[in-house]
Amino acid sequence: MQQVTKPPKVMSVGQVARRSGVPVSTLHFYEAKGLIGSERTDGNQRRYSRDILRRIAIIKVAQDLGFSLAEIADLLRPIPPGKQPSAAEVSQMVAGWKDAIQARIDGLTELRDKMEGCIGCGCLSKEDCPLRNPDDRLGARASGPALLQRAGQRQARP
Repeated sequence: MQQVTKPPKVMSVGQVARRSGVPVSTLHFYEAKGLIGSERTDGNQRRYSRDILRRIAIIKVAQDLGFSLAEIADLLRPIPPGKQPSAAEVSQMVAGWKDAIQARIDGLTELRDKMEGCIGCGCLSKEDCPLRNPDDRLGARASGPALLQRAGQRQARP
């Protein structure tokens, strides 16, 4: 009979990196951004609870969907790093994800449906641009690529 060994309750940063497929440097970055948490041993080594693998998987999926780390942090807020979530906390988090994903779907649908009239414009100040300049709001401020000019002026300032 084969003996079954219990997985350890905590994992080192290297073990988490191997299991999650995320480099150690990325784990440190996630921790610095407050997306994940660890505890320190007496020798100052990081130790992660096993549920960190699920949290990292969620972060990776959200990044693949195009969410920024700041958006991911907001969506994960109901469940702080290192805390085993309750059913209510998971429901709250899922509701936030559904809303955020639906907003992205709505935005992409609008882009798909309206971009044909904007292809080739490039100036972002066209009278009928339904995406970036409804009712030609920018035309009252400047002619031509008003948004691009404004962005260049912001970058050029010391």
